[in-house]
Amino acid sequence: MSEIVFDTANVNDIDELVRLRIAYMIDDFGSITDYERECMEKQLPDYFERRLGKELIAFVARAEGRLVAAAYLLIIEKPANPFLPNGFDTEVLSVYTEPEYRGRGICSQLMTNMIEYAKEHKICRIDLVATQEGYPIYKKLGFEDRVQKYIDMRMKL
Repeated sequence: MSEIVFDTANVNDIDELVRLRIAYMIDDFGSITDYERECMEKQLPDYFERRLGKELIAFVARAEGRLVAAAYLLIIEKPANPFLPNGFDTEVLSVYTEPEYRGRGICSQLMTNMIEYAKEHKICRIDLVATQEGYPIYKKLGFEDRVQKYIDMRMKL
């Protein structure tokens, strides 16, 4: 296998980011419908065009002339509070490595790069929801289980 290069994605990577995002969804959900794929293929390029490098930072691994892994850091500005003195919060999305590149430390390196970026940009915290496969990696990097006094709720519209 060729050398792996780590960096952040830019607008020239949008087609590859769309491909990896859809691959992540298929891997996570087992499958997606044609309609779901069409919706993502329609919405994602414009979303990446508007948000990439601003409030969405895509940490990527490149090999063989393409992206082989990605991890997104969504930066969310909220009103300041005791936990977010500067108001900057983040959420990790779509951490994905192509199957043939797994087990080589790529996810750990992407997440390490993300943590360093967050520290450099004075981000207060990084939140994520881990899969069973990702949990040990995130624990090793210093992520802790969240204990909340609030009940996590959602309304689907």
